[in-house]
Amino acid sequence: MRPPSQFGNDITNQNDEEPDPRMISMIICTSLAGRAVTRVVGRCNDAKENSNLDLSNCQLMQVPDAVYHLMRHTELKTCDLSENVITKIPPKFAAKFSLITDLNLAHNQMAKLPDEIAEMGNLQRLDISYNTFIALPNAIFKIPKLEHLNACNNHIIDVEVEVLEEAPALQTLDLCKNPLTPRSHDSLSAVTKIQITLTPREKEDWEDLTI
Repeated sequence: MRPPSQFGNDITNQNDEEPDPRMISMIICTSLAGRAVTRVVGRCNDAKENSNLDLSNCQLMQVPDAVYHLMRHTELKTCDLSENVITKIPPKFAAKFSLITDLNLAHNQMAKLPDEIAEMGNLQRLDISYNTFIALPNAIFKIPKLEHLNACNNHIIDVEVEVLEEAPALQTLDLCKNPLTPRSHDSLSAVTKIQITLTPREKEDWEDLTI
């Protein structure tokens, strides 16, 4: 007679069964999640010392509430949330981290930003490259001290040049590798107030026709 298995109540055929793949997946996911939590906590502790919060490549789908709690007595200067799978930034982010001067949101899955980002009064650099934006949020152009914006490698088709030119401090804008319409590309190329980087526009077939 086989001895009872320590992993289940079925003692008749336990040793003959293949491991449940769902259980294996759950164990692996739990292990990965545990390591990710440990990484986030460790980086929050580092930020308490240097005021630079680096949460890049932490498998985040959002900014955990625990981060706001851990950072509540720290005046952050920079925040790096790149290389995650974040889909949105909550409105409270701007209020909790209002002193940040450099925010990196590159390589995520964001298509919009909260209007409250305009309240980040010290933000000078913003990187939203390699996301899924189809338009630049107007709130970006209301950030009072924003000087440098990187929005390359998105899905941006059109940009409101009039709104763009009203940005109070913007100096550089990278829009490379976006599917801009010919009209928008030409309008942006004519802007002189801001240094705008664009991927050279390929001419339409009809533009190459000669009479």
